[in-house]
Amino acid sequence: MSIPVIAFPATGTHAADSLAADPVTSLVQSVDWVAIAPAAIPAAVALVILVADLFLPKERKALLGWVAVVGLTLAALALGPLRAGHRRTFCLTVDAGECSYVADHFTVVVQLLVIGGALLTALLSLHDMEKYPAGEYWFLLLSSAAGAALLPASRDLATLVVALEVTTLPAFALVGIKRGDRLSSEAALKFFLSSVAATAVTLLGVSFVYAATGTLHLASIADGLGDVQPQLATLAKVGAILTLVGFAFKLAAAPFHFWVPDTYVGAPLPIAAYLSVVGKAAGFSGLILVTVIAFEPYADVWGPVVAVLAALTMTVGNVAALRQRAGYAHSAVRLLAWSSIGQAGYLLVPIAAAAYSDDPEHQIGTTVAYALMYAAVNLGAFAVAAVVAGTAPANRLTDYRGLYARRPLTALALAFFLLCLAGLPPGVIGLFAKVAVFSSIVGTGPAWLAVVMAVNVVIALVYYLRWTAILFAKPEPAAEPGSETGPRAAPATRTPAPLIAAIALTAILGVVLSGVPQLVLRYASGALL
Repeated sequence: MSIPVIAFPATGTHAADSLAADPVTSLVQSVDWVAIAPAAIPAAVALVILVADLFLPKERKALLGWVAVVGLTLAALALGPLRAGHRRTFCLTVDAGECSYVADHFTVVVQLLVIGGALLTALLSLHDMEKYPAGEYWFLLLSSAAGAALLPASRDLATLVVALEVTTLPAFALVGIKRGDRLSSEAALKFFLSSVAATAVTLLGVSFVYAATGTLHLASIADGLGDVQPQLATLAKVGAILTLVGFAFKLAAAPFHFWVPDTYVGAPLPIAAYLSVVGKAAGFSGLILVTVIAFEPYADVWGPVVAVLAALTMTVGNVAALRQRAGYAHSAVRLLAWSSIGQAGYLLVPIAAAAYSDDPEHQIGTTVAYALMYAAVNLGAFAVAAVVAGTAPANRLTDYRGLYARRPLTALALAFFLLCLAGLPPGVIGLFAKVAVFSSIVGTGPAWLAVVMAVNVVIALVYYLRWTAILFAKPEPAAEPGSETGPRAAPATRTPAPLIAAIALTAILGVVLSGVPQLVLRYASGALL
């Protein structure tokens, strides 16, 4: 089914002649609803939830969460018809090759990551919704997921920026949705201010690129930059660098990472998990599109910049995570926040290598493969943190001491997730993903980046193994009533079914991929642009 829409043609003599010859057919085209379904379904379900929330009584608000789960499941199923084809829509009528929305293999893989991450976030949220306004919560989550699903399919800078903002703006409200909570409000304000600044810089960069090339479509930008006028060359290079800043912010790359720890700690735990996975997916997919496609002629400019960002990001993240010891003031969520910054550095390595490689598509596949592995196990770690938060809301590292004695299966799952993130057996998928990232830079990019990554992998081993050891340590005795000097032991309560489902799904996925790691590597290697 298709409906006519208005598509604005390119400016110029050729476009004017086309309009004069056939003004109707040059403006009217069809929308490929199959191609846009993965992004359109969450948006439509978000509107349904917003309206339904007005009429549902308070005791039935829980139904909205299940509607959101069904909507995200339908969005995931909508990816099936896109696996075999290369579909385009919203194309210029005077140049059918210039399209704003492209559903290729890269798009489908990233959309699978985004929608899967949003679905697991919804499962993490279902058991604790009495603390939040249900209608607003699910509307914002689905709206953000729709923007994140749109972003990898965007093929012009205007759509990219809009998709990035649709992903980010609802996230501000989600971070601060704990009404009356000072930490939540502070986290939302810090997230908002830093994001607004990054967006302003990005828009300035986009305007510079448009001024230098006269187009916003990514492929045309690459052609324009390859033949830019000499007096505009500096403007174009500055615009390219400024455009990367916004995507570096979404990826939490240093020095644009400062909002992450406080935001993760202040946000509801499911939203912290969402930002750590879906936010990163939006960031790295946008960064890949603007570097490998639009700014390909300037690989000598952005390649070294991304390499420095990768080294700085992984080092800052891992060193800060190493400082999170098992003291009473150190939060497990804050450790996961710093860990996510370190992991973002690994994601940047293959993108940097693409600037030096004759086969950049292979490097992009490596980044996508690592992102898929990270998304599964990191969401699993946050799911276990949600279980622990049920009896220890502070979620300190000491609250995990002796977890194996209280919840053996939960502790084993968390240990497996941490070993995957560390790249140690039995987390074989984590090991293979790190080897793939390391091999992408060896012999291709700067050798110093490979050395920095090797050092950081060793640093990360320390804090991942230290947390794993805490799980199997002897439980400390319960503190005396009124004492503030020791951890408060709480009896294990029944784990909500949605949390069990989230932990089980991520654990099964991690085990399967560790058994056949070539599955995700081969699938992601097809994520060619």
